[in-house]
Amino acid sequence: MSLAPIALFVYNRPRHTRDTVEYLLENPQAKNSDLFIFSDGAKNREDLKKVKEVREYLSTISGFKSVSLTERKDNRGLANSLIEGITQVCNTHGRVIVLEDDIIVSPYFLEYMNTALTRYENNERVMHISGYMFPVSDPARLPETFFYRATSCWGWGTWARAWRSFEADGRKLIDQITGQKRQRDFDILGTTGYTRMLREQTEGKINSWAIRWYASLFLTGGLCLHPAKSLARNVGHDGTGTHCEQSADYEPVLADKKISHFPDEVVESRAALEAIADFYRSLTKPLHQRVLRLAKRTLIHGRKS
Repeated sequence: MSLAPIALFVYNRPRHTRDTVEYLLENPQAKNSDLFIFSDGAKNREDLKKVKEVREYLSTISGFKSVSLTERKDNRGLANSLIEGITQVCNTHGRVIVLEDDIIVSPYFLEYMNTALTRYENNERVMHISGYMFPVSDPARLPETFFYRATSCWGWGTWARAWRSFEADGRKLIDQITGQKRQRDFDILGTTGYTRMLREQTEGKINSWAIRWYASLFLTGGLCLHPAKSLARNVGHDGTGTHCEQSADYEPVLADKKISHFPDEVVESRAALEAIADFYRSLTKPLHQRVLRLAKRTLIHGRKS
């Protein structure tokens, strides 16, 4: 099985970056994987010292088949840096596994990602492989892996054929998500603020690449593979990221065994859709504020860049 290259996007958090790499190296397939690191330039003098510290650590990384480092002189920002990097790797390798500098993964993450990327490579409807899964109330009621309409971008992968569907112009996307029924479907049975987020992106209030990626898939009828037990976890909700407030609402326990079952039929799991919708409904403080905040975490996933 050909292993997908890993694209890692980093900025100014040395401890988080080190944790991300060390957890990744616990995957047996890491030693045969090519790692492409994209280090964004400092936005201001305050960030410059931390960016330099991150880059000093990056120069010491070993344990992968190869390590390629791109150090940006200017600050692209998370969205632009990620879009450019994914496009570059997809254009040269045809597929990619994507991590940011505050994602830690299970030792079974790479095997799951590569198996799924190989298995569904030629299935046009499968457009995204997610390593993350929400901490739903009863994961045992879900199949080991399943298809679901929305993306999760905390440890994920895709192919060049799918990434070509990415629409960067949010206005084109929002214009197509019209009508109460379609908007309700996009908002996960009306339980999230995804449509509102997409509109805020078009208005320049947020700069989310991930909401545009989800909308692009949704409008093409694409589906995303998810595991019932999460293989990735975001550890950046400690106040170090711009969009990452402190909270444990969305933190799962990492899977402690390999994924062995992958669905043959590419259809959305109704049980998973309802479980995730129930998870969103369970949030309080008040509901609309908590749901929007969580949606932004999972579909913006930002840091200070």
